[in-house]
Amino acid sequence: MPSDISPTARALRALEILRTRPGTTADQLAGRLGVTERAARRYIGILREAGIQVESSRGPHGGYRLRRGAKLPPVVFTQAEALGLVMAVLDGQPAATEGEDPVGAALGKVIEALPENVGKEAAVLREHASAAPDRRSASPDPAITSALVAAAAARHRVLIAYRSEAGNAWKSEVDPWAVVVRHGRWYLLCHSHRANAIRTYRIDRVRTVAQTAHEFEPPGDLDPVAALEENLGTGWAFPTHVVFDAPLAEVVPWIRPPMGRLHPSGEGCVLLGTTSNPAMYAQEWLAAVPFGFRVEGGDELRAAVMAVATRFTAALGQPD
Repeated sequence: MPSDISPTARALRALEILRTRPGTTADQLAGRLGVTERAARRYIGILREAGIQVESSRGPHGGYRLRRGAKLPPVVFTQAEALGLVMAVLDGQPAATEGEDPVGAALGKVIEALPENVGKEAAVLREHASAAPDRRSASPDPAITSALVAAAAARHRVLIAYRSEAGNAWKSEVDPWAVVVRHGRWYLLCHSHRANAIRTYRIDRVRTVAQTAHEFEPPGDLDPVAALEENLGTGWAFPTHVVFDAPLAEVVPWIRPPMGRLHPSGEGCVLLGTTSNPAMYAQEWLAAVPFGFRVEGGDELRAAVMAVATRFTAALGQPD
């Protein structure tokens, strides 16, 4: 931080650090402010003199933190932060350009609360930027999403009611390991007691959530994103078994995680997985892979590939 920054500005910066990083030590605060540890403690004193309740504790988990319920000054955005917020909202929620949309209404309130020199460009960006909706994205119910996140944080098993893409409805107790957002879709990564296996469920298809008294412990080395990617292609109704006439290393970049797992096989490789939608698997996924392949398992997938082949053959017409 430049040396000509005023003590008040540094004190406000210290407040922002404590707001976002509770438990910051005097040494860490000094490093972030670019001052000595003694000076950092002085800025904590300035905050306390202003009536902001800053608590301190000793020990390995000690440091400064704001007391719960402490009254804080309004959140202050820089221009870059405000523009970045608007861009992120429009990217994830194209309908936020409209005031009737709940997220759009919330964004409008944030922009209106900003100082004119910061909010003016953010308002112009929101008004004149257009966002095309992602046809693959799906917005789940915020209340259901929040309930699943709360259960994951509390490590409490939940009972969910679910409706699959095919319209099948069922209930199951699951251990909600994590909520993961991937390509515009929200997923629940969990251990299903109904299937006694890891499962990934689309949260927009979860109808109800009820937290139970049973606690659970997630895997200690859990990487939610990696685990989701690994399990997206498992547990669905229709099996898939596809053999490619190309080395695994060449095929890998073309295989999306929901398609299953690739394994080397002779001079080629084999893709094993499951799907809930054989038509999409054939039309959108397999058709895009630029290598020869054979469907050796999954009657539903074979029928879907046959339908695509028949349609493409008909498109060529009769030769002269």
